[in-house]
Formats: sequence, structure tokens, C-alpha cells
Amino acid sequence: MGIKEHVQAVQAKIEAASLAAGRDPKEVTLCAATKVQTDDTIRAAIAAGIQVCGENRVQELTAHLEADAYAGARVHFIGHLQTNKVKQVVGKVELIHSVDSERLLRAIDAQADKLGIRQDILLEVNIAREESKGGCLPEEVPALAELAQSLGHLRLRGLMAIPPISPEPGANRPYFAAMRQLFVDIREKMSDNQTDMDCLSMGMSGDYEDAIREGATLVRVGTALFGPRPPMGAAR
Repeated sequence: MGIKEHVQAVQAKIEAASLAAGRDPKEVTLCAATKVQTDDTIRAAIAAGIQVCGENRVQELTAHLEADAYAGARVHFIGHLQTNKVKQVVGKVELIHSVDSERLLRAIDAQADKLGIRQDILLEVNIAREESKGGCLPEEVPALAELAQSLGHLRLRGLMAIPPISPEPGANRPYFAAMRQLFVDIREKMSDNQTDMDCLSMGMSGDYEDAIREGATLVRVGTALFGPRPPMGAAR
């Protein structure tokens, strides 16, 4: 299958999973994870119907922006963001998914202030408490959400998580369910920000259907759209 057929297949599975959960498929956004993809592949995905591209690395984001590869789509940053790279991302993307510390919150807010904009963000949660992964712990979310709400150049849009990789079908549903409950709890506490809190970003190529069944509003899909990733440095 070509990219168009892959996009259509993923969209069909999103629709089926949404309907099976009693949800409107329009509630779920497909974000194409374009890590290590070429400019032409990204353009082909957008031509095939992709409306949101998610980039993992600042260097690739910058190169694709310079090549205008994302034309016709919205751009998110979904990878780990270091504070020294904030200037290259803030104001360049619609949404930053991977905010997990007070230091990063303040750095993004300061850069957005310099640009005179309000940057949309998600808080990344290490829902499985994996030492090898980024993200704040679930119990740290309330304080970070409160801080985000207090900073004048940020808009907290919701939460993001990357559960453990598991070959077992359905193994991540408990993590997705826990994220959904955390999202609901935090949203209820954000009295001044409830209408902005509308994004629960979870689920990737191997488990996005389960994530949708548990309440995801955005899924980040790469391999199911593009096939196995090309080697690092292959993108042009």
C-alpha cells in the first residue's frame, strides 16, 4: 500500500474504535509522527489527508519548516524538549506535547512572552513510572497544572502520555484509563481553564485503538502510516 492507503486504513480504524466506544470519530485527531521522514514523504501524507504533523526532534522540525514541508497541515512538537532548544520551538508549532517540569514551563512562558504570543502546551505524564522515560509523575501534575495556568503566556490544553511498549493486545488499557481519570480530575480543578483543557494525547501505532476506547482525543501514529522508520540521518 502507498501512503494514501495507509492514511485511509488508519482513519478507518480510528472511526471504528470511536464508534465502538460510543464516541464521535470527529472527537479524535490523527497526528502523523513524522520522525525521520523526508520532506516529500511529509508532503505526500498531507496530500493524502493528514492535517496534523508531530515532530520529535528540533533539528528535523527546523529543517522541515525551512523546506515548507508541512504546508497545509498544523504542526505539533511531540518529542523531548530541552530548555536550551525552547527558542527554536515556541511560536513555530501549534502545540508542545512534552512539558514535564517547572523549569521547562517557565522557559516556554518566557520565550512566548518575548514573542508576544500564548503557547499551547500539554503536560507529559510518566503514567507507568518508568525510569527510562521523561514525564512528570501523576502526583506532580496538579502543581504543574496550577503553575501553567498562572503563567500569562501559556495555555494548558491537556495531558500526554507514552505507556510502556507491550506486545500483548490491550496491555496498556489500564494506563490509558488512569490517564483519562487524571485528565478529568485535573480539568475539574482548572476552574479558569476548563474550556481550554480538551486534549488527551495518548496512543501510538501499536495501541491507538485501545487509547481511543479509553478516551484519547489525539493519537500519534508513525509506523502504521509510514512503515518502518528509515535510518537516522536519512531524512532530506
